[in-house]
Amino acid sequence: MPSALDLDSFTLCASTADLDEEPAAREHADCVEFRMDLAADPLDALAAYDGDLPLLVTNRPHWEGGETAPYGRLDALATAVEHEAVAAVDVELATLRGRATGTNEVTVAEVVARAREHDAAVVASVHDFDGTPDSRTVDALLRAAATAGDIGKLAVTARTSAEALAVLSATQRATARGDRVATMAMGEAGRHTRAVAPVYGSRLGYAPVDATDATAPGQYDLSTLRRLVDDLSSR
Repeated sequence: MPSALDLDSFTLCASTADLDEEPAAREHADCVEFRMDLAADPLDALAAYDGDLPLLVTNRPHWEGGETAPYGRLDALATAVEHEAVAAVDVELATLRGRATGTNEVTVAEVVARAREHDAAVVASVHDFDGTPDSRTVDALLRAAATAGDIGKLAVTARTSAEALAVLSATQRATARGDRVATMAMGEAGRHTRAVAPVYGSRLGYAPVDATDATAPGQYDLSTLRRLVDDLSSR
């Protein structure tokens, strides 16, 4: 059975909508982020999964960069966390704060409770595809996300090197105050943060097995990100 995630060290996730990619990810990844919102029959694929790597399940809505309609989105997550291979579930901070979720039989609180029952960690996530908020807002979002989940994830869009640096600085501040966070700046100006942020305490990284299958702007391919993170962490 796949192991649980180590929340106190860096975990590299292979992001994919196709669980058949798991064998190709094993050499470099610590887990697989299964993008349920990008998969044709996600629950069927999950039921058939017998890979070695633990799973982080994500079912992202349109309003935060995903492709899932609101109807049944939380129900699918609640079913997913019952699979023995699922070690973590991603839930948007906005959802956890009460943003409307459409028609579901379960509430977001029930998704979280079911995750706890099955020893699955909760990643509370925030994505900004338009830019990078000011430092005070970034700090507040990371604090709120880390409090709402076991790890607070913040992905912003950096247009300048200064904005990328601001993300790294916020990562260091969050780590220093004891928050578990995962951070990255999307886009070319922030691409290097995916490799550098773990040096400052970021706990999760994401990369496709093949660069052509990137699920977010500026992602490295899996083997490249593994090499970069390991090289920087060894110094």
